[in-house]
Amino acid sequence: MEQPHISLKRRNLMLGAAATGFAALTQPLSVLAQGADEIVIGGSIPMTGVFAFAGVGINAGMQDYVKIINDAGGIKGRKVRYVPEDTGYKVDVSVATFKKLTSQNKINLYYGDSTGFAKTINPELDRNGQILMAGASFASELNDPKKYPNQFLVGPDYTEMFGILLKHIAKEKPGAKVAFVYSDSEFGRDPIEASEAAAKKLGLSVPIKIMTPAGSVDVSTEVIKLRRAAPDYTIFHGYILAPIPEFINQGKQQGMKSKWMGTFWTMDSSTVMKMGEAADGFMGVMPFRYYYDTEKAPMLEKIRAMRPEYQSTAYIQGFLAAMLFLESAKRCLDAGKPLSGSNLKAALNSLKDFDTGGLIGVPITISGNSIPVGRVYQADMKAQKMVAASDWIKL
Repeated sequence: MEQPHISLKRRNLMLGAAATGFAALTQPLSVLAQGADEIVIGGSIPMTGVFAFAGVGINAGMQDYVKIINDAGGIKGRKVRYVPEDTGYKVDVSVATFKKLTSQNKINLYYGDSTGFAKTINPELDRNGQILMAGASFASELNDPKKYPNQFLVGPDYTEMFGILLKHIAKEKPGAKVAFVYSDSEFGRDPIEASEAAAKKLGLSVPIKIMTPAGSVDVSTEVIKLRRAAPDYTIFHGYILAPIPEFINQGKQQGMKSKWMGTFWTMDSSTVMKMGEAADGFMGVMPFRYYYDTEKAPMLEKIRAMRPEYQSTAYIQGFLAAMLFLESAKRCLDAGKPLSGSNLKAALNSLKDFDTGGLIGVPITISGNSIPVGRVYQADMKAQKMVAASDWIKL
């Protein structure tokens, strides 16, 4: 049987708690707002290692958008706090970082560094139930709301990126021959099978598919095969830079007339300019506007005022991720709903014709796990810039 003094103590505690609760209800709303929880964004960010070129940009973009929101008073009176840690782009470090950050903070929004991490942490996200996650990955596999209900991609998935390029090609040259050149990696193989089927649907043919090791240097044998296939367009995927310039330079030397194209991770301005002569006329898909685009984009103007030097496309990706995170949180709080993973995802999926301040050139609707929108840009080596080669293409 319970000792009487414990019951009394418990009764006093309960009365005290009730009194506190009542006092909170009678407080002015401004005081309640100040005392409300912060909104915390956690991040496994690759600030060092092979992916640091992207991680540094992503981190700066997230920081800057959080600062803009906090300077404007936060989200419904709640301040936003961003807690990133460097993972060196290693899945085990990323998982340990996630566990550490979520045990030390009440995190509702999280940014992951890779496809490997997104897949590994998914069961934990489902169990936790409190977190909406985005990240640096555009893997097609993650674009499945049933399997990954608490995750989303900040742009089109890799298959959708190919879809945007193929749509552009079909419009520019109906019946064109398109070659696929991709790395022997999960990243490289991701969109190939589905994109071959998509090409056929658009009346295009894929006469050759070439797979190479990720950072391969000697591609002379592959270039000979490619030249024989005589494609009108060649799409590279699963690389950052090498061996793309080698393919283009040798292809041009052998008289190839192909147009050369890439996907997101190749398309940062600084990456393309590193290709030198090979970059002239190089095209690719980009889900966002570039830092220096002069079309009407009030958010880009804000970014340029905060950071007068060029910011990478990874920066824009981080900035937009933070914007979508916090718009979802705002919509939850507006509806009086707690910030849970499923509520935040439902709020994200309520975005219809949402204006990103011009970071994406058309209003966006997020019905699933991706934003299937992009534009084809082309390298202008004289201007040392990427310039628009198409309108915005929605799938």
